Amino acid sequence: MGQQEKVATSLAGAVGEEISASLAPVDAELERRYPGDPGTRQPVHTVYVPGDVFDAGTIRSWGDQALAALDEHAPDAASFARVLGLTDDLAEPVYGRVRVKLEREPIEDLRVDFEDGYGNRTDAEEDEAAARAARLIAEAYEQGTAAPYMGIRMKCMEAPVRARGIRTLDVFLSGLMEAGGLPDGLVLTLPKVTYPEQVTAMVRLLEAFEKARGLTPGRIGFEIQIETSQSILAADGTAAVARMIQAAEGRATGLHYGTFDYSACLGVSAAHQASDHPAADHAKAVMQVAAAGTGVRVSDGSTNVLPVGPTAKVHDAWRLHYGLTRRALARAYYQGWDMHPGHIPTRYAAVFAFYREGFEQAAGRLARYVNRAGGDVMDEPATAKALSGYLLRGLDCGALDNGEVARLTGLTRTDLESFSAPRRGDLTASAQ
Repeated sequence: MGQQEKVATSLAGAVGEEISASLAPVDAELERRYPGDPGTRQPVHTVYVPGDVFDAGTIRSWGDQALAALDEHAPDAASFARVLGLTDDLAEPVYGRVRVKLEREPIEDLRVDFEDGYGNRTDAEEDEAAARAARLIAEAYEQGTAAPYMGIRMKCMEAPVRARGIRTLDVFLSGLMEAGGLPDGLVLTLPKVTYPEQVTAMVRLLEAFEKARGLTPGRIGFEIQIETSQSILAADGTAAVARMIQAAEGRATGLHYGTFDYSACLGVSAAHQASDHPAADHAKAVMQVAAAGTGVRVSDGSTNVLPVGPTAKVHDAWRLHYGLTRRALARAYYQGWDMHPGHIPTRYAAVFAFYREGFEQAAGRLARYVNRAGGDVMDEPATAKALSGYLLRGLDCGALDNGEVARLTGLTRTDLESFSAPRRGDLTASAQ
């Protein structure tokens, strides 16, 4: 043993106490504004179905149509892999898992649309459709046939449609309450948000509903849809989307990028409106930074190129959708929109390939970090959090199995969750 070092200090203990006292408001503000990821499952996509089209068989119908598209245009793993450029080692695992997913859980998140996809109808028609959506969703959860997440997209808070949107939301939520209560997977989407005050109005609306129905304050959250330039950059030059998150008073669950409304708002011509346009990249980057650490998730938009028609055309649309999805995943946009049953085979193919091709490396790095075994990469607690989050997302969507993750990491799901969502300060402590 070497010589014991003499430890000298110069500051009185009161100095540290005074500094801590001065920073107490900042500590509280950090905890309030940046609680971190909620640690719950995030769906890989959101499917929008018009309110007059949605019925009890919608989810199964989408799965059956997607399976039929595979049977017709890519009947085996080899043909599907050729279309998408999957490597030989991924072809069978991805194709097999895609088919299982389409059979068991074809849609992860479904939104019954009362906005653009529904249009303007008579009040009686929309009332009827909203009540019907509530009944069907309640029955689906009761029968075990629901998607993990379901809800509606109401009309926005702009003056011409505000009253109609408020009434539709009231009819829908009241219908759910009459049917037994709000399901755990309930999700509401507020579109075309331009000013933070519109978010505040949504908060007040939900507060009033909770009070009227005797619900716990804060029970109902909602997504904010980013579809206008003003939602990214306000008139005073600030990032309006950051102010919107705060205006939600803890109720915001997601930010959804609206590809076509946002592109049109900036004057992008129809032929170039896409989720990989530079204007889209800028908007989503601002959304991502504004949401980081707040617990609000970011979702990419959609493609309007549908995989329909002859096989060659379907393959072209599949390649486009697969490429856009993979691009989004690499940029940490883990959710997107799907507009047609033919999109979901390539949605799941892209997601499964993304997690499976990086699985062994991620599992190995996490195992070495846990065991302090070293290796060719020096990982820190923040990286361990990212690695565990990657594995958890792969497990949630079905790309990975608990057994194979445990085999390579030696960790249970509970272990992974402890890494992926540490409390503030835990990361610093674990690094010491």
